[in-house]
Amino acid sequence: MKNNSNRNRFTFGLGTIGRDMVYTLISTYLIYYLTDVINLPTSTLWWVAGIILFARIFDALNDPFMGFIVDNTSTRWGKFKPWIACGALLSAAFTVLLFTDFGLKDSSYIAVFAVLYLMWGISFTANDIPYWSMLPSLSVDQKEREKIGSIARICANIGLFFVVAGIVPLTAVLGQRFGSLQKGYFVFVFLAALVMIAGQCITLFGVKEVVQVSVRKSTPLRELLHIIFKNDQLFFTAIAMSLFMIGYVTTTSFGLYFFKYVYGNEGMYPIFAIILGVSQITALAVFPLFSKRFERKTLYTAAIIMIVAGYLVFFFAPVTTMLFIGTGGVLIFIGQSFVQLLMLMFLADSVDYGHWKLGKRNDSITFSLQPFINKMGGAISSGVVSAIVIVSGIKDAQSAADVTESGLLLMKIAMLIFPLLCITGSYFIYRAKYKIDGKFYAQILSDLHTRGELAENNG
Repeated sequence: MKNNSNRNRFTFGLGTIGRDMVYTLISTYLIYYLTDVINLPTSTLWWVAGIILFARIFDALNDPFMGFIVDNTSTRWGKFKPWIACGALLSAAFTVLLFTDFGLKDSSYIAVFAVLYLMWGISFTANDIPYWSMLPSLSVDQKEREKIGSIARICANIGLFFVVAGIVPLTAVLGQRFGSLQKGYFVFVFLAALVMIAGQCITLFGVKEVVQVSVRKSTPLRELLHIIFKNDQLFFTAIAMSLFMIGYVTTTSFGLYFFKYVYGNEGMYPIFAIILGVSQITALAVFPLFSKRFERKTLYTAAIIMIVAGYLVFFFAPVTTMLFIGTGGVLIFIGQSFVQLLMLMFLADSVDYGHWKLGKRNDSITFSLQPFINKMGGAISSGVVSAIVIVSGIKDAQSAADVTESGLLLMKIAMLIFPLLCITGSYFIYRAKYKIDGKFYAQILSDLHTRGELAENNG
């Protein structure tokens, strides 16, 4: 059992490094690439912003159907791994194509971009949903799930912050080597796609599922919404996660713009990102130690208090004083790392709760709400960022001196105040509606074992 646990912790976690590198490139830096690297005309950018918004909403709505497909898949390799493999290869390819210069302009560029972006979303979904929905099948022990989830989030954040910290200096170096900044981005993205495929291979060949459902029941399509809405713990977790991700992704998407146009030195952005990355990874590493001493509700509350304090410090900090900006950022990202991991655990426990309440285990439909939430959050945040960049005058600016004070204030409000309202709202929903504590979860597992509907194969 211990060998399987250690093996699963690391082979599952290592697969997230490249995935989050690729996801970060698309969700956080694609808009910047379009506005500041290939300099799309404003008229084209409005179309692209609309396409991204539509595609992400479409893709998010498609997530539960992908979860339905996975839950009804039966192969010699299980229901998760075939989709993980196919999705990894295709999403890596479409990521590279989105950062490829085909020499197209105006309507031709818009048409090709629309197809590539839509296909990227579909293929990443095919990988993302089975990947994370495999987590509950690796253990039913809450503490072991926390360890697996913690390592996975650490690896994911290593990938994320490698991109955040490295994209400015590395694309500059690669751009000089290959002749243009656009080519520098292309090579950087190509290498990230290779890392994704390599990491996914580690997961595919290394992870061993240990949780077995005694009687596997198929899920008719007509029951899809029933599964989501009748599982009240899943439903309220999804609402809380949605608000949190809208706020968090909006803030991070403004990061490079903030340092270029508000702080006035985009060269500080990688340094800032490294500090935040180390803080977040450290917080994820020590989370299991805190979880041994404190209940999840206590940890969640403490994390939200840190996040709120961080946003307030960041907003009122002098824009040229890195000490205060850095302090605010560290508080936000340490708190966010705890919330990020806790929400993953809430979803995992909702799988067992849904099995207990509804008599059917739907790992993938349940976990399809995580990418659904991330994409809806990304869609809304991309819409906010795109609109603010254009309306504030940042789109046509070359430096901070070219943006008015009102334009910079508008960006700070969108980056810090709007997200703060979303995140505090998510906390109040969680406190009011989420009820799966340690005692209740133990009762759920006991009942499932008594009913003969759940077993573990640790051999």
